[in-house]
Amino acid sequence: QFPFGRRLPCDIYWHGVSFHDNDIFSGQVNKFPGMTEMVRKITLSRAVRTMQDLFPLEYNFYPRSWILPEEFPLFVAEVRMMKDSDPSWKPTFIVKPDGGCQGDGIYLIKDPSDIRLTGSIQSRPAVVQEYICKPLLVDKLKFDIRLYVLLKSLEPLEIYIAKDGLSRFCTEPYQEPTLKNLHQVFMHLTNYSLNIHSGNFIHSDNVNTGSKRTFSSILCRLSSRGADVKKLWSDIISLVIKTIIALTPELKVYYQSDIPAGKPGPTCFQILGFDILLMKNLKPMLLEVNANPSMRIEHEQELSPGVFENVPSPVDEEVKVAVIRDTLRLVDPQKKKRKDVQQHIESGKKEVNIRYNYLICYRCQTLEHVSEASEALLDAGPADRRECDGRSPEAGLPSLCLKQVFPKYAKQFNYLRLVDRVAALFIRFLGVKGTTKLGPTGFRTFIRNCKLSNSSFSMASVDILYIDITRRWNSMGIDHKESGMCLQAFVEAFFCLAQKKYKSLPLHEQVASLIDFCEYHLAVLDEKRLVCGRG
Repeated sequence: QFPFGRRLPCDIYWHGVSFHDNDIFSGQVNKFPGMTEMVRKITLSRAVRTMQDLFPLEYNFYPRSWILPEEFPLFVAEVRMMKDSDPSWKPTFIVKPDGGCQGDGIYLIKDPSDIRLTGSIQSRPAVVQEYICKPLLVDKLKFDIRLYVLLKSLEPLEIYIAKDGLSRFCTEPYQEPTLKNLHQVFMHLTNYSLNIHSGNFIHSDNVNTGSKRTFSSILCRLSSRGADVKKLWSDIISLVIKTIIALTPELKVYYQSDIPAGKPGPTCFQILGFDILLMKNLKPMLLEVNANPSMRIEHEQELSPGVFENVPSPVDEEVKVAVIRDTLRLVDPQKKKRKDVQQHIESGKKEVNIRYNYLICYRCQTLEHVSEASEALLDAGPADRRECDGRSPEAGLPSLCLKQVFPKYAKQFNYLRLVDRVAALFIRFLGVKGTTKLGPTGFRTFIRNCKLSNSSFSMASVDILYIDITRRWNSMGIDHKESGMCLQAFVEAFFCLAQKKYKSLPLHEQVASLIDFCEYHLAVLDEKRLVCGRG
């Protein structure tokens, strides 16, 4: 442990909370710059909402959300409109403070007028969401799933999902929300940190019982009832990939700010905790993403009043040890060296085989020599194999619990990565390395280079668009450390330009068409510069 940081280089840095270390110039870090900010409730809701605007059906796994305080009037108006159109609709909403964790500050309401607006919401922004009233129950209890996801690389995008997770149970039998039971947190909130204080919480040595179980035990139970578990897993994989696609554009902006291209810096990876709720019809819904999921494999047990002891938790140990072990196996820097050695050996084998095929036509005596050489190469494993038994360092370990889902399923999801391409345009015109905001000159250069101004959209109109959108986003209290247009504001401006230019198309086709248009003109410009450079 290095509480004050470490200057000497090493292979892997395992940070406790977030990435903020400018002294790391090599190796790998277990945190991405900006990840903690990106998975906060408000930022996550905004990122998913952008994708819902483009692909509403593909992103229907996230509950309808409003951001407080700025969208409170919109929340009131939309709820009133929905109630007027369907008088039988009797919704419940859940209010979650933006920076809250472990269930802190969460409460349920039946009407927008019940929101506690006095002071706290102004100083502590929140997200209000439609509450999922019909969850899947097991033993009459509501539960959620904590799945561990490894984001191994951002560029190229590489995602792994753990084959098992945790199921965390409420401790009171579930009933649909009413005014009488709204405040019963042990019935409605699945947070482990809340339910552990319930008298009904059961610590179990068995992964199939108790208030915390393995997700695989739930799947076995569902399968025995005839549920389509393969489809459920497929839906969960889809949810995870789509959520990370929603987060990557802004993560890339943070990444180039902290680790500019062309400068020495570490590569990053990160374990994320996805909290997912299953509806009665087995549709998975995303509750939130945790940048720092707890990796504790023990719990406190009160031996006598005021005297506590840490006791191992078999459920946590079974799931979490495998996740950490296999993350380290996947990012192991020695693995690449072993792979390079193996490739060298494979090329040696090919060379021997070529020689073998060539010499077979000539001297029988040489055949024996080539054959022996080939066998020797086949037997000679990577240079760092254990000499004592000839096995690789991983030979005694279980198979990986982390399953690659991207780029494995990239073909199915690449069409969703439109905002990634918009972010690439944004980063190109940022200008100053290390910044995350686009200045007015950068925005004008983007418009000019992409040939987006014309007689009906003058540069004066460009300036007005920039000022209006930037001012509104800055008034929302988003990152006042530097002035300028943030990525979300640029995306809004880009959507606005796309709607003006391609009026008759659906939004995602408008945006895709404008991206193609911009990329074409920038490619032409780059080619001209290249020719001029050669000249």
